Amino acid sequence: MNIIEVHQLRKEFKSYSSRQGLTGAFRDLFTRNYKILRAVNDISLQVKQGEMVGYIGENGAGKSTTIKMLTGILTPTSGEVVVNGMNPHKEREKFVQTIGVVFGQRSQLWWDIAVQESFKLLKKVYKVSDEDYETHMKEVIETLEIEPLLDKPVRKLSLGQRMRCELAAALIHNPPLLFLDEPTIGLDVLVKMKIRRFLMEINRKYKTTILLTTHDLADIEALCDRVVLLDDGKIIYDGKLEQLQKNWVEGKQVHFEFHEEASLPSLEALTSHFDVKWRKGERSNQWIVTVDGDDDAVSKVMSEVMAVHPIADVKLNQVSTEEIIRNIYEEGVIHG
Repeated sequence: MNIIEVHQLRKEFKSYSSRQGLTGAFRDLFTRNYKILRAVNDISLQVKQGEMVGYIGENGAGKSTTIKMLTGILTPTSGEVVVNGMNPHKEREKFVQTIGVVFGQRSQLWWDIAVQESFKLLKKVYKVSDEDYETHMKEVIETLEIEPLLDKPVRKLSLGQRMRCELAAALIHNPPLLFLDEPTIGLDVLVKMKIRRFLMEINRKYKTTILLTTHDLADIEALCDRVVLLDDGKIIYDGKLEQLQKNWVEGKQVHFEFHEEASLPSLEALTSHFDVKWRKGERSNQWIVTVDGDDDAVSKVMSEVMAVHPIADVKLNQVSTEEIIRNIYEEGVIHG
């Protein structure tokens, strides 16, 4: 059963520009110059009940615009959207009872009142019975470890504390579908791990469908089997994360830290008979080579480089998802 059905979805915005000079300003009073910007460009997407899907892309790719249409905040320019069997922007009141939304940059909690008072207000908004609230929220509060925070005003919470409370607030009515837009932005590693474990648990227990947009690809790797990759308003990949990794690159990365400075031309010349790609690392004298080949090829590359350049440190890693995504955007191509 598909919980999200999207066909040929498009969202366009008008971008107005001002004419120069006094004459231009006078003309702008009567006619405005504008151009049409297409934020989401005829995308089609289906998400089954119980799936955890990573919806990723660079800034401006159209992720947040898509989420706003799926949640009924924005009306599409054209196309069809059916979420939980409803049209989000036409059946707004009924629809919001069936979704939970967490925006990392926005709060659904009241700033100056205690967290539990916000929960009680949301309980009334979503028309949740006392029995259902007590049963469900007791578990949510315990799992997210927010009981000590319930009497505190939201303004006195740290970012990590607030985000855990935001997540609990989105689940007061135990919705079948949860939209998460940058839910772990700015959080430390321990808080991120707690949130990830909690999301996996509600997905396992309630079959909660989760659509996650984030720049933290560790969230995607921890939670999502499937990724949808967006670029310039279009879907350029929709499938298994594992398949994306396999299709894009087969090989490993070697992180070299040299005792002395090395140049890109010299490294490329040294390894020209191998299928490799070099890039500068973050630290001084650090270079990273991606080797397309088996373990034998990796060993030969390492041997040849180390025979010529004195090494301070060397590490062997699998190519990260972050690196794969960066390569896709830099080269603008999906392999396989």
